[in-house]
Amino acid sequence: MRIGITYDLRKTYLEAGYGEEETAEFDYPETIQAIADTLSELGHLPEPVGNVMQLMPRLIGGDRWDLVFNIAEGLHGFGREAQVPALLDAYRIPYTFSDPLVLSLALHKGMAKHVVRGCGVPTPDFAVIESLADLDRLALAYPLFAKPVAEGTSKGINAASRVCSPAELSSVCQLLLARFHQPVLVETFLPGREFTVGIAGTGCQAMVLGVMEVLLGPKAEADAYSYHNKEYYQGLVDYRLVEGELAHQVGEVALSAWRGLGCRDGGRVDLRLDAAGVPHFIEVNPLAGLNPERSDLVILCRLAGIGYTELIGRILDSAVGRCPAPSRSVAMDPVFG
Repeated sequence: MRIGITYDLRKTYLEAGYGEEETAEFDYPETIQAIADTLSELGHLPEPVGNVMQLMPRLIGGDRWDLVFNIAEGLHGFGREAQVPALLDAYRIPYTFSDPLVLSLALHKGMAKHVVRGCGVPTPDFAVIESLADLDRLALAYPLFAKPVAEGTSKGINAASRVCSPAELSSVCQLLLARFHQPVLVETFLPGREFTVGIAGTGCQAMVLGVMEVLLGPKAEADAYSYHNKEYYQGLVDYRLVEGELAHQVGEVALSAWRGLGCRDGGRVDLRLDAAGVPHFIEVNPLAGLNPERSDLVILCRLAGIGYTELIGRILDSAVGRCPAPSRSVAMDPVFG
């Protein structure tokens, strides 16, 4: 198959004047090269395309691919991760990972938690704070945890995210509202162990790749898998594969959330135990990082004995299996190009 690869390169945005934290979700050239090399190893013809602005003229100019391996994160708005999939849907080009609806829903952590809770999956009580006036109506018991409602890579999360008083919460919310220009998710802080679950597949075919515990070292920022801890994980964070009954319980909760949200092909679900040891959904990453060395999903798979080629192969197999080739029709080529 001829497979296009869509992505956002971090250096592109740094050169345009964006900051280190603003670009934290974007990829390095070695990630794109690793994906391309793996696709070649699997017998396909990879073709790097780039971000949404680079994709649009290619589509208008008539370029087509049998499949697009999409890891583009986008830059602006709650629908930023949905921009490339929406374009590909318009041209009826199949792609890996979730569709625009799921990517937009999952990025907004408050909306995702509403859906997950409606599916009967445990998740901490929460509120979405759009202005400081919303804090007057907050009815959650302390301690609480506050973070931007729609950021990845733990942006906006640090040791101050765990708050123990109304004054602390007001201060943190004021800072986050001003800094990220989006609502703040405030939820009950869970004191138990933290896990991330790797998942491959779609719907009833989805399966757990492994359950990994995230353990903060003595030099790490406390109480949170923060941006600093994640960015400088070596020496700060220890990752351990979890097995047995606990892994089964955590994996089942993760699968329920994954299927309830409609996620596809591969990604991660983050969970934490409450004081009674019950696993709770925290958030989902349906567009997980695929850096061959430092991304959590890849680290998890490596601990579980799943190599990089096998991981990419499973993602690809899931996408191909659910994407029958469309018949050629006028609808495949928008007339307003």
